[in-house]
Amino acid sequence: MRGTVHPSFRLVEDALRLCVPEGRPGGAAVSVYHHGVKVVDLAHGTADAKGEPFTPQTLAVSMSTTKGVAATALHVLVARGEVRLDDPVARYWPEFAQAGKARVTVRQALAHQAGLHEVAPLVSRFEQLYDWDHMVGALARATPRHAPGEDFGYHAFTYGWLVGEITRRVLGVATYPEVLDALLGGPLGVDGLRCGVADADLGRCADMVGLRTLPPVPGMAARGATFALDQLASAVRLNTAPREAAAALFPPGIGGLDLNDEAFRKASMPAVNGHFTASALAKLYAALASDGSIDGVRLLDRRTLDEARRDHNGYATVCRVIPFPLRIKLGYHRAISLGLRLPLGPRALDLGVASPESFGHFGFGGSGAWADPERGLSVGLVTNVFFGKLPMDLRTVAIATAAAAAADRVDGRSPLRARAG
Repeated sequence: MRGTVHPSFRLVEDALRLCVPEGRPGGAAVSVYHHGVKVVDLAHGTADAKGEPFTPQTLAVSMSTTKGVAATALHVLVARGEVRLDDPVARYWPEFAQAGKARVTVRQALAHQAGLHEVAPLVSRFEQLYDWDHMVGALARATPRHAPGEDFGYHAFTYGWLVGEITRRVLGVATYPEVLDALLGGPLGVDGLRCGVADADLGRCADMVGLRTLPPVPGMAARGATFALDQLASAVRLNTAPREAAAALFPPGIGGLDLNDEAFRKASMPAVNGHFTASALAKLYAALASDGSIDGVRLLDRRTLDEARRDHNGYATVCRVIPFPLRIKLGYHRAISLGLRLPLGPRALDLGVASPESFGHFGFGGSGAWADPERGLSVGLVTNVFFGKLPMDLRTVAIATAAAAAADRVDGRSPLRARAG
């Protein structure tokens, strides 16, 4: 175990041990802020298959956790008055008005309501995902799958270029890494928010170990099954459309995308390939847990922050891509935990419901970052392995539970009271 932890937050150290495999390569890092003070900054395990240690300074690909970072950058411009949520996207990106999209708003783009969730029609091979100009041009020409604002589908890949191009155009910079540096990394004084890793930082990147590629495109048999599921979804009036879901989640040739490839790391895909440190994520969300500011630096005003974390789709709403209810906000979702009992070394904790005020974004494979304003708490978790002692996203549940329990103990809060919402 490398790094530092306040004695009152030892539960988080216990939980981190569950995030890495035993006797095999793989690592993770976690950072926690409580009332604006960093109380945990720990790493455990290895950064590659050779045994290089995972440290608090290690950058790790964080998949959809990137969406929350990209959204926050755009909200900074909203707070400055340079972007208005209910303006058409085309006001800032004129070419976007093509194909019936003239009235799509920034709010709809942030809330996955633009109808542009399908990435498969935009590319003929996965390498085109690395080409920013190609992707934003294809999105500008694309026709929405539904009337914007009247439904929603999780924009698994396309979210990044949609939100990122608005931000880049308004800021007036040439590349997306400049966006994150100017709006987030620079003001916060952190060097662990990368989406398009520079040559100088490639050596800080952890290698994914074990599974290092994304699932391949479904073959003919899978497409037949998708058609059958489409008919079933229609019969039971489930809003999810499996064929649209496949087009949103599986670009052509995606099985060839190597998460350790230098081209992948250097590309900017602000929905899926952010490379972050846990401490940078935790500090970013610490500002969001503290009315938008930390260490005298204000990212968001209270009005912008309240609107950003407000539910925009309703708990009972199932989108066209993900077949279960989502609490979608403007670039975030509600933090999730499960009603299970979790062993933490010699102790055990009940996994209670997270504070209803908590919000953030999690990534496929086990990363995540979130803010809990009720507790004045923020957490960042990054990893380079899909399975530790706990699998995938259960690791974020373990970390969330441990951090909340420790914060409640420090603040003298009753866990039952904390779960009451």
